[in-house]
Amino acid sequence: MSNKDIYKKVCSSRNDIPVFSQPWWLDTVCKEWDVAITKKGEHIAGAWPYPVEKKIGVALIRTPMLTPYMGPLVFYPHDLKESKVDSYQHDTIADLIKQMPKSPVWHLAIQPNVKQAGIFKQYKLQSQVQQTFLLELKEDEKKLLDNMKDAVRRNIRIAESEVTVTNSPEHLKDLYKFQKKMLAGKGKSFKYSLKDLQKIMKVGLENDATALWVAKTPDGRIHAIVWAMWDNDTSYYFMGAQNPETNSYRAKSLLLWHTMKLAKERGNKIYDLEGSMDEGVERFFRNFGGGRALYIVLKKNRSIIWKLKQSIFG
Repeated sequence: MSNKDIYKKVCSSRNDIPVFSQPWWLDTVCKEWDVAITKKGEHIAGAWPYPVEKKIGVALIRTPMLTPYMGPLVFYPHDLKESKVDSYQHDTIADLIKQMPKSPVWHLAIQPNVKQAGIFKQYKLQSQVQQTFLLELKEDEKKLLDNMKDAVRRNIRIAESEVTVTNSPEHLKDLYKFQKKMLAGKGKSFKYSLKDLQKIMKVGLENDATALWVAKTPDGRIHAIVWAMWDNDTSYYFMGAQNPETNSYRAKSLLLWHTMKLAKERGNKIYDLEGSMDEGVERFFRNFGGGRALYIVLKKNRSIIWKLKQSIFG
């Protein structure tokens, strides 16, 4: 049995696999992928799925398109003492990284709960820190609202009387159009296509892991769209946009609050706002009361060809 077959079997028997590490997600965003697996006795202690990619003859390990984080994943024994969790994570990741391909180029974001920066340094990987905002959903709705900035609560109250919220995947084209206009205004362009988004939407709906929430006024005009993804533990703000012609922060604030409430109803423990290093985006997300969480992006470039490519094309 191949490592991929073992991993698929593990995923089918566990409910704690993040959505972005699910085989169906990897099949959608990677042309090819594989997985490293380590055992402790008969227990599968961990797994690290990774994309198999080669460009201009250079082997790459990098975060796939539209994927915020990847492994490694650590599967703790049920009877593991709290005092041994860190050591278990360390040893498992150390075993996994030994099995990873000897690719000269890495650019791989890993989950916020992985703290073992020392191991990565040993393997000559640079650790760049990024940030997100994680909102714990154990509080009741009143407490979650109280933790938000006054302006956010006010925007939500006003928006509730202005717009209607529906789950409308057919408006994915509008989300893409709004984002394209927004990026064009900043002199930026997409690295993905509408077809890429449609593939993810299709497989997400098939696996009951996604919804596209749309805020409209009574005249049918769209004001904002939020695309949510989720797994058993976490709900993610996957993507969103405001109509450039309305630029309604009120509608988007309401949509985020709507998805937070649904995440709580599903039993999710965490809402991940997928924070940004952009100052304006960071400020907007910070106002929702989440805690700042750091995650590591593993980087390496030992390829002369890839360095030359980056110096010319970026």
